[in-house]
Amino acid sequence: MCTPSDFRILVVDDIDDNLFLLQTILETAGYEVDTAGNGGSALAKVEDSPPDLILMDVMMPDMNGYEVTRQIRQNPSLPFMPILMVTAYDTVNTNCALSLGINNFIRKPIEFDGLLTKVAALLDKEQLEKGHHNLSKP
Repeated sequence: MCTPSDFRILVVDDIDDNLFLLQTILETAGYEVDTAGNGGSALAKVEDSPPDLILMDVMMPDMNGYEVTRQIRQNPSLPFMPILMVTAYDTVNTNCALSLGINNFIRKPIEFDGLLTKVAALLDKEQLEKGHHNLSKP
């Protein structure tokens, strides 16, 4: 059975306080966490060592979260990884999000239990799709 320590999450946000807060929440829950302060850095980290999940802010100055997602999904050498977008927007264009390959959204201010629930659900779904949960193993 997978535990949080089996998963590495990349948190992408241009605001250091947000990075620190999200990293602390996720590490306290047992996840391994890496951070990136902008879209370019996130792309480099994803290409170097793909995480199990990306938690990405929508609004960033150099390259927004939608563009980072588009570039990740267009790179055929990268494995699939769930992307959970963090947004301060009240409404989200779900058709656009789905077409880019965004798996889910969480709104600011972040409710910690809701965040952890969505992260766990996305990681569980990813592992099931990859066949990592084999209940017949001893």
